[in-house]
Amino acid sequence: MEITGRCQLECVHCYAESGPAGNHGTMTVTDWERIIDECVALGVTMVQFIGGEPTLHPDLSALIEYALERGLEVEVFSNLVHVSPVLWKAFDQPGVRLACSWYSTDPGEHQLIVRRNTHARTKDNLAEAVRRGIPVRAGIIGIREGQDVDAAARELADVGVTEFGVDHLRQVGRGLRDRDASIAELCGNCGDGVVAVGPDGSVWPCVFSRWMSAGNVHHATLVDIVTGPAMTQRRTELGFTDHHCDHEHEAEMGEDTVACRPSTPCSPACNPKCHPRCGPACNPNCSPKCSPSCQPCGPGRRCWPFYEH
Repeated sequence: MEITGRCQLECVHCYAESGPAGNHGTMTVTDWERIIDECVALGVTMVQFIGGEPTLHPDLSALIEYALERGLEVEVFSNLVHVSPVLWKAFDQPGVRLACSWYSTDPGEHQLIVRRNTHARTKDNLAEAVRRGIPVRAGIIGIREGQDVDAAARELADVGVTEFGVDHLRQVGRGLRDRDASIAELCGNCGDGVVAVGPDGSVWPCVFSRWMSAGNVHHATLVDIVTGPAMTQRRTELGFTDHHCDHEHEAEMGEDTVACRPSTPCSPACNPKCHPRCGPACNPNCSPKCSPSCQPCGPGRRCWPFYEH
């Protein structure tokens, strides 16, 4: 649930192109509560609140409480720049976990990526989450030439964050560099047991696939959208094999399916059916049960994709 487009940061790779000028959209608290109820009816076991920066939404703690009361697990994907006492209390509850993106041990490099000097704040709040015993995972995103992701991983471990993965730039939103957004930038699991609802009510297979709207919850129920023809068409589109893969690495996956194994696992070349073990480490639609111990992952399993550690 992408509850806001507002963020203190303006990251150079943000899929949602969020920033300080963003807003909370047209979805009211009542709308989000209705979506949570519909998720329960659909058999969903976990909801994730993301943005933008979800901690900037004035009703985040109330939405967390509402989801927990209905038996759902909750993950909050946050930049952890600022966490109020009220939100720490919400995060401390059983059934809640946190996720965060991480970039560098160098505060200056971190600032070049997120466009604010927030390295120390995020690091301190990661440490505070660990101290409180709140489950937390992190995704290290390699964006800049020469970025030392191994050192970033060691820094996370020093803070106490042991659940993390590494991904490369996905060319969507502000991450566009040399090509248009396409399914080649996705992990291959979009729409497979997951769905995203945006602050304007748009429904996508995942937050990265924003050009693939399947409907809007202001005009139809989530159940009708998820089971409707538009979402079926989106899933069909996401099932296409990428024809730009390196054919040296092709492997038969079934009678009518060919998938290729990219030379660099978890590179942006990973895409639907390109290789089921690939996917973004910071994948916002990972469930709270995501764990590297799930390896290896396939599209039909609810665990993390393969990450470089």
